[in-house]
Amino acid sequence: MKIGIVCYPTFGGSGVVATELGKALAEKGHQVHFITYSPPVRLNFLSGNLFYHEVSVSDYPLFEYPPYELVLASKLVDVVKYEKLDLLHVHYAIPHASAAYMAKQILASQGIHVPFITTLHGTDITLVGKDPSFEPVITFAINQSDAVTAVSESLKEDTYKNFPSVKKEIQVIPNFICLDDYKFESSKCQKKMYAPNGERLLIHVSNFRKVKRVEDVLRIFDKVRKVIPAKLVLIGDGPERGNIEKLCRELDTCSDIRSLGKIVNPEQILPIADLFLLPSETESFGLAALEAMASKVPVISTNSGGLPEVNVNGFSGFMSNVGDIDEMANNAISILQDEVILDQFRANAYRQAEKFDITKILPMYEELYKAVLKKSKIMMK
Repeated sequence: MKIGIVCYPTFGGSGVVATELGKALAEKGHQVHFITYSPPVRLNFLSGNLFYHEVSVSDYPLFEYPPYELVLASKLVDVVKYEKLDLLHVHYAIPHASAAYMAKQILASQGIHVPFITTLHGTDITLVGKDPSFEPVITFAINQSDAVTAVSESLKEDTYKNFPSVKKEIQVIPNFICLDDYKFESSKCQKKMYAPNGERLLIHVSNFRKVKRVEDVLRIFDKVRKVIPAKLVLIGDGPERGNIEKLCRELDTCSDIRSLGKIVNPEQILPIADLFLLPSETESFGLAALEAMASKVPVISTNSGGLPEVNVNGFSGFMSNVGDIDEMANNAISILQDEVILDQFRANAYRQAEKFDITKILPMYEELYKAVLKKSKIMMK
């Protein structure tokens, strides 16, 4: 198949999943074309089956905000026509699904029929989508998609709840990781860079937005380090960075915290951690938690959104109510203070991650593509 993938090319989960999906499809022999405004951060190579098409937006004085959706739709028309794509797979509802619909209609007027699949990832439904000004467009784009997927049952339920006029059937295809990327070759020397005296090492990865509750990460860590010698590594960046720096000074924990900023391949550092903290307000799935588990790192998380579909309480880690930093800290200590218990949780975390290996998830997307193409051909007759 020739597949066009539209995604945000950033460090966010939707872009990461879309990129890794495209790379895996290319390895299976499919031809994959990424169509976006810059190369996806995880697209670290181009093979004979991987292509990138830049969506270039001109900055005209007339426009206060460049019309990206229109330019994207035009680019989709161009790529579909000249690369002879079989279908489009757009990740994130805004503005990708509406742009795909527009491109589909333009192509249909020229006698070219191409179906498009929309994958919902989270904030396009649970945050941005709650803005009433977006509701009619999102509802329409979802209903007009040839197929719709969501990365968790929780997100599927949120979609129907937030958009009561959505009538399209939504299929859940969970996020995934490629276990082969997690080699566990991190040496003790590398861990000593962050925990020089054998301290326990805790890690948090996010985009540092309010919904991630990174301040809770620091407060949990502060409680843990008062019982067990520990260090904290923060990976990522975002609008809450200033508040985090202020809080670590108030708690007097700055000397025990290392901020590494954005990292393209977190699997290179995750294996040296002893515990992963994810106290988010909500997560549509919790890809960061899954990446930690694939690195044999147990997870302390909230029980919100799609996290219960990823993290198994008392097995791969522990879950608590949002904001319950005392329980999260106590659960962290219970894992970290006993080496035997920690080793068991490490093994369990990896066993849980195995359920989401790409070898299990990729066939679900391939079957969906085949079904959509088959249905599209029937409708064209």
